[in-house]
Amino acid sequence: MFDIVLYEPEIPPNTGNALRLASNTGSRLHLVRPLGFTLRDKQLLRAGLDYSDLDAVTLHDDWRACVAHLEARRLFAVTTRGTRGHAAPEYRAGDVFVFGPETRGLPADVLESFPADQRIRIPMREGNRSLNLSNAVAIVVYEAWRQIGFM
Repeated sequence: MFDIVLYEPEIPPNTGNALRLASNTGSRLHLVRPLGFTLRDKQLLRAGLDYSDLDAVTLHDDWRACVAHLEARRLFAVTTRGTRGHAAPEYRAGDVFVFGPETRGLPADVLESFPADQRIRIPMREGNRSLNLSNAVAIVVYEAWRQIGFM
């Protein structure tokens, strides 16, 4: 299906929600350290409910390790600084969606490693800063899944 990468996530319930979403869509969740919480955090486990199979989560020590693990895959950075709408690309099974930390987004050096057409943006009203991380994950993954016929 798809891979969801949370780069240095900070808020446990957002990661728990992403874990639950990954389970329900057949996607795989990757977390890039450092994390803003422990994997035993009660809020993380509560948000994940009975989907909290942390054995299904792949932990990466840093961004380089994550990229090496996902090599030869098509990666999309989801960012408010994106140049293309999230529904514009033609997604395929195996695509990877990368989301930055809740308080600061992806750092410039990581973002610049993506081709401009693979920096995607979720539309929002002008003047708003960003969406909640787990909501953004849901919007992008469900659009990609819709495009491939929910298979």
